[in-house]
Amino acid sequence: MSQPSNHPSPVRQLQVPPESAFHTGKKGAEELVPSRYAVKIGDIDVMVVSDGVLPLPTVMMGHNADPTVRANWMVDQFLPPDAFDWPLNAVVVHSGSQTILLDAGLGLDPDLNLPRAGQLLQRLQHADIELASVTDIVLTHMHMDHVGGLLVEGIKERLHPNLRIHVAAAEVAFWESPDFTKTKMPDGFPDALKATAKNFLSQYRDKLVPFGEEVEVAPGVVARRTGGHTPGHSIIRVSSGELALTFAGDAIFAVGFDQPNWHNGFEHDPEEAARVRIDLLRKLAGTGELLVATHLPFPSLGRVAIAGDAFRWVPVFWDY
Repeated sequence: MSQPSNHPSPVRQLQVPPESAFHTGKKGAEELVPSRYAVKIGDIDVMVVSDGVLPLPTVMMGHNADPTVRANWMVDQFLPPDAFDWPLNAVVVHSGSQTILLDAGLGLDPDLNLPRAGQLLQRLQHADIELASVTDIVLTHMHMDHVGGLLVEGIKERLHPNLRIHVAAAEVAFWESPDFTKTKMPDGFPDALKATAKNFLSQYRDKLVPFGEEVEVAPGVVARRTGGHTPGHSIIRVSSGELALTFAGDAIFAVGFDQPNWHNGFEHDPEEAARVRIDLLRKLAGTGELLVATHLPFPSLGRVAIAGDAFRWVPVFWDY
């Protein structure tokens, strides 16, 4: 594992003015910063879509870590020591006649005061992906940054009438009576997560297609329960021919390559989450297939390599 940094002091974060001189003021395809990235996995089309960013305390990256070691890791990554913006990513998959959305983003709850998050729905629109064309949604788990987009006012009426929402049965059971005793979240988050999950189940229970350990949602698109982050947390593997991509949801965070045993504050079973993470990273390093995860920097596409007793993140070269 990495040792404490020798940096004498934290590196100052470059501050970008709210209104960049280069900003066109336009939305969608003409956004200055790209918000979607497409890749072909054999015969299957995959698009990673940014849902924006979510500011959170850096302690959430590893609450079981020595504070000095954690702070030095942030400095080594040129990140601010106290809080930084977690990326939020979702994925759209076209397989055969099906259009599958992997996770549904945070949504736009005015009470959350998170203006740079919850961008998924408008960015799908900018990509000419109509909500009514989505035949299936697969949820990695039911935290609010993965289901909140479905709770935005007026969205339910725009969805396909026969929409199927695939989620592990263990995840649904967990949120009937959730346990937060092992999490380390900022004040207010447990109540918000409980309320969001309850609201989601109330509105969409008739759309749910619960699965046990594994389900093929569409040709080449398989969801598998891993547990750890939440009891029903799942990953989705997309494969066609000799190519494959795994959407890991919240099984892997940016710090998880260097420090896979650090506990994330949102993990309901952090020790099991660490075991899941290490097992998944080993498998991905062995296969060399692509990885996407919710909270890796957009477009989140890369591969995993072994680095001593830890791992190394190898971002792809953009192809455009």
